[in-house]
Amino acid sequence: MRRTATLLTAIFLATTTLGQATDYREIKPTPLRKFAMPQPKRIQLANGMVIFLQEDHELPLIRGRALIRGGARNVPAAKAGLMGIYSGAWRTGGTAKQSGDELDLFLESRAAFVESGSDTDSTSVSMNVLAGDFDTVFPIWLELLRNPAFRQEKIDLAKTQANTAISRRNDEPGGIIGREASKLGYGTDSPYARQSEYATIASITRDDLLDFHKRTVHPNNIILSFIGDFDSAKLEKKLRDTFSSWKSGPQVAKPDPTANPAKPGVYFIAKDDVTQANIAMVHAGTQRDNPDYPALVVMNEIFSGGFSGRLMQTLRSQRGLTYGVGASVGAPWDYPGLFRAQMATKSETTLEAIDALRGEIRRLVNDPVTDAELSLAKESILNAYVFTMDTREKALGQRVLLEYYGFPADYFEKYPTLLEKVTTADVERVAKKYVHPDSLAVLVVGKESAFEKPLSTLGPVTTIDIAIPSGEPKKASPAPSNGNAEGKALAQKVARFVGDVSKVQALSMSGDMTMVTPQGEMQITVTSVTRFPDAQRVASKTPMGELVHVVSPEASFMITPMGTNDMPASVRDTALADMRANIIPVLQNLDNPKYTFTAGAPDGGAQVLSINADGMNLIWRVDPATGRVLRMANPGGVVTELGEWKTFGGLNLPVVSTLMRDGQKAGEIRVTNVEVNPTIDAKAFVKP
Repeated sequence: MRRTATLLTAIFLATTTLGQATDYREIKPTPLRKFAMPQPKRIQLANGMVIFLQEDHELPLIRGRALIRGGARNVPAAKAGLMGIYSGAWRTGGTAKQSGDELDLFLESRAAFVESGSDTDSTSVSMNVLAGDFDTVFPIWLELLRNPAFRQEKIDLAKTQANTAISRRNDEPGGIIGREASKLGYGTDSPYARQSEYATIASITRDDLLDFHKRTVHPNNIILSFIGDFDSAKLEKKLRDTFSSWKSGPQVAKPDPTANPAKPGVYFIAKDDVTQANIAMVHAGTQRDNPDYPALVVMNEIFSGGFSGRLMQTLRSQRGLTYGVGASVGAPWDYPGLFRAQMATKSETTLEAIDALRGEIRRLVNDPVTDAELSLAKESILNAYVFTMDTREKALGQRVLLEYYGFPADYFEKYPTLLEKVTTADVERVAKKYVHPDSLAVLVVGKESAFEKPLSTLGPVTTIDIAIPSGEPKKASPAPSNGNAEGKALAQKVARFVGDVSKVQALSMSGDMTMVTPQGEMQITVTSVTRFPDAQRVASKTPMGELVHVVSPEASFMITPMGTNDMPASVRDTALADMRANIIPVLQNLDNPKYTFTAGAPDGGAQVLSINADGMNLIWRVDPATGRVLRMANPGGVVTELGEWKTFGGLNLPVVSTLMRDGQKAGEIRVTNVEVNPTIDAKAFVKP
């Protein structure tokens, strides 16, 4: 025993002599190693177009994008919402040579994607294709970029979707607080806070879309970027040959960023169907080209850097007022941002939470930053920084951003050094300069009768009315297609394959579902009863407990381990749409004049059947020999691959379905049992 103690003492003395740390605070991090990712090749054509090429031979893929100047901020206020219609109908409307549905079939058979999109200040047309199919898909991408058709039926569909979004915009308090806080910070007339309405959507025409395309899509407004398995010299020649003769056009101007923010004070939006209050505090911010930006980044990290930030440490960990809180001085690339602080708390602690959040904002301005806070913030930012450029694709994205906003090409290389130079004095200086506790517009969304004290305790309260302007939106004109005889015949073949659906009033199904989430796969046991056309009860056994969703004409609600709540309109409407898109009700409406069936050209052993189901557009891929449906694409963006089929009660039904979203597997359903026209409990659709 004595020899052991002597040995341990000797080891201890040896380690301390060699400088072994005895406390974690004595451990000093080693300097970060220099890291450099290969940069893309930059090419500029005489017409002003800029091209970036980044070879990456790890996978036999090529991804490309045209980033185009001009976005939602370049749309007149009277046409608010135009960007959603424009970007939606750009791809789905196809080209003069091919309709969007024909493009779907062509691209799906090659596992390729061509998509359009939009943002506050840009639009884009992107592609993702196997390297061996690049020369086949590139002309389609090019034709869509330069000569989109904007077919009226797809514009009408996009407008219907926009109106649906308007009708749902007040469902969730998180959406309300974000939208209305931006209006307070910028002013309702700002291009960075505009809101579409039924009237603005109704005013949008095909000519508006063509005019926006004509004003913005010019080579001097475009940055092209390609990454993948290609030879740069060969692709450069192809792109030069393709684009060099395209004449430049007028440049897209940035709108006046002048804001008309709300006066400091307390603002309230009543929402009585919630048990929490959502709180936001805003005032003017800055933009990224500000020399103080690196110091602001460090200040934001100290203030709101996850669980180590002051806000989470105080308001969550110490006082238990919230699950999540965040704040920062916003600094977008080329227009002024907002200082924004936001949190949610239970209704009974609303005023306490407001006072606590205000107190932390004042403490940021008035209390010195410690060396420990500064060190931890800088270390956190710099340690995470490498992951913003750890792939060739990210490096390419950074170069495109810098080119688009006119920043130096070495901006991201110098950025870490600028952060390392930030001092406690710098943080204290920018806090006093850019954070103004007495200039805050404080917005609260919640049920005031449940607050511990009236909001007026804080001073005068301005109530904001978020009611959606009354009046029915103008109905989109009906799709011009009346279907064709081939489509009707193909639908009838599907009906013969499935069996006699005329007497089907309900289906009971049970099985297992695998959901794919960012955290991995989750297994769920599902039992459903569907009473066509508009009632359904789905019970799901999940790791979090049983969840029941019920939708019917009488009531739509959810039963969870926490209790029973009314179903949000968005979830209810999705469930209703899914029921209408089911094979059974579609086949039951073969002779309904509001349903049209159009067959496209055969491709890859399948035939496309486009269905207009009383205004809802569906696309089925059908085996023309048997009538078996191979794939279904629904308006929600989910594509369902139908695998194995079995017979239940005289009906052939799919028992293995793979759900795909944006080309990625989102889940799989395996049905184990189906009962046709089961006896339904009278209480199945009744809210308890």
